[in-house]
Amino acid sequence: MSKRNKNDAGSGKKNTLVIFLLMLLVVGACGMAGYTFYEMNKMKKDDGAGEVKKVVVAVPMYIPLDTFTVSLKPVARQPDRVLYIGLTLRVKDDDAKALVEKFLPEIRSRLLMLFSQQTFDVLSTDEGKQHLTIKIKDAVNQPLAANHSAGVTDVLYNAFILR
Repeated sequence: MSKRNKNDAGSGKKNTLVIFLLMLLVVGACGMAGYTFYEMNKMKKDDGAGEVKKVVVAVPMYIPLDTFTVSLKPVARQPDRVLYIGLTLRVKDDDAKALVEKFLPEIRSRLLMLFSQQTFDVLSTDEGKQHLTIKIKDAVNQPLAANHSAGVTDVLYNAFILR
């Protein structure tokens, strides 16, 4: 047998192997595409037929208060300091909002007493303002009538001026 015939016989085996590998690759790709299509259809069916889950977003309830202008507790080197503060209270629900509106004069009185006990030095720091926020929530959430508290969840500042 000549060299040419031997090369032709060897290349036929190589071509057959390459064609077999290509066919195997095509069959694998088709199988993967079919599996992906099946899974996507399965997810669509699960979304429509499954249990309906509704996400309930709590709508915040806000109560804006009129601004307060209060003389701060006098200190030896700063006798005439004034706080001008505007607040908005966030409450947990409609019942809490109705309770705050009903007892608003009492709540404003508590806040005026609280503000008048503060000093300029304390309120001029961030920590002092954060501490005041906690004190405001505590003062407003004290029981108002028959062990009902206001349910204030947050205090938001609209204005905060120290003079």
